[in-house]
Amino acid sequence: MSARPAALRALPSVDALLREVRAEARLASYPRALVTEGVRAVLDEARTLLDNGGTAPAPAVLVERTAAWLAREETSSLRPVVNASGVVLHTNLGRASLSAAAVAALTAAAAQPCNLELDLESGGRGERDRHVEALLCALTGARAAAVVNNNAAAVLLALNTLADGRQVVISRGELVEIGGAFRIPDVLAKSGAVLREVGTTNRTHLRDYERAIGEHTAVLLKVHPSNYRITGFTAAVELDQLAGLGARHRLVVMEDLGSGALIDLAAYGLPHEPVVAERVRLGADVVTFSADKLLGGPQAGIVVGRAALVARMRDNPLRRALRCDKLTLAALEATLRLYRTSADLAADLPTLHWLTRPLAELEALGAQAAALLQRALGPAFDVRVVDSEAEIGSGAQPTETLASKAVAITHATVSADAIAARFRTSEPPIVGRISQDQFLLDLRCIGDPAELVPRR
Repeated sequence: MSARPAALRALPSVDALLREVRAEARLASYPRALVTEGVRAVLDEARTLLDNGGTAPAPAVLVERTAAWLAREETSSLRPVVNASGVVLHTNLGRASLSAAAVAALTAAAAQPCNLELDLESGGRGERDRHVEALLCALTGARAAAVVNNNAAAVLLALNTLADGRQVVISRGELVEIGGAFRIPDVLAKSGAVLREVGTTNRTHLRDYERAIGEHTAVLLKVHPSNYRITGFTAAVELDQLAGLGARHRLVVMEDLGSGALIDLAAYGLPHEPVVAERVRLGADVVTFSADKLLGGPQAGIVVGRAALVARMRDNPLRRALRCDKLTLAALEATLRLYRTSADLAADLPTLHWLTRPLAELEALGAQAAALLQRALGPAFDVRVVDSEAEIGSGAQPTETLASKAVAITHATVSADAIAARFRTSEPPIVGRISQDQFLLDLRCIGDPAELVPRR
């Protein structure tokens, strides 16, 4: 006779375990239905254990497992993490951290009703983009602006509005794919536009665009290759040249700028990235870019350009499916306002702050962090401050790195992967990187050295 039936009889019934769990004062506040669900899940796990040759857990163990199950149920899966990866705008970690002003504005909008689409002067219905349009126009020199939920949506909306069923001309060297398998040709196809490739991967000339123009051409599209560089024997058409060609043929010239820098980063000692206002001045009729990259705001896609073209996009039924909510608009407005009013943008905007920190500051921070980590991990671990290279991230300046400092952690018998896993399972999780069999905690995005000490 199998021993399994006897072992199963050793497990408490659902009702019996439920009574024991409910008797625990610390668990009494959970809804009965949720506790019952947890009890059933824990008993199912125990039966699986028995099927695999294990022994029945004691009732007290089952109670603790139910308590752990309930704790997991009330813990958000979206958790804050410590970014010690060395990538400032890390897509997998949510890109830009919001400023204090943006967080306050978002919180206020979330906590109560707001005038999202209400014109307080007239009492009539308003336009939600008006909360940010004037700021975007002032910062970019464009005549109009619209906001959707990300830059892919901005590109999709613009192309669908301006070129549905018509031809879009683009250089083969700019048919990019960025993170998350976002490919320009795929988005262009979904927009209803017809792709017309010109030039070669490494060389495209103005005459290539001109030869491709026909009666069905609607847009000349330029895409900033934000996540790669082609070097060597290359040629590309500058935006002002393309704008002149578009003007002669009465065609829309559009640029997908991607990273969305509103200021010249070179003024802060960083590599130059195309600035939106520069592209508008050079003649782009429409420019699309992200809000959560170099701009330093929430996830959103921004379209700026000629008023008549932006108005057409607002009238496109697709825009309603792509529009932003009040939380995004509140955070974006506060972020844009910092560019207009802040006396020290590098201090007020987290993205710019992390990018511009001096090495001496990181060195001092590293010394403090190394001492704390050595005490926490013990003498068996080797902990020291090393030179590091950080990245801007999110496709900005892929060939450029930022000099940085990192705390390197090694152990004679514990692998770098195992050390990384220990830090990732800390509370909060600490995300570093592995290089040359060392686990590195880059300091560029760390404010307090205590953030790097793993806790269970």
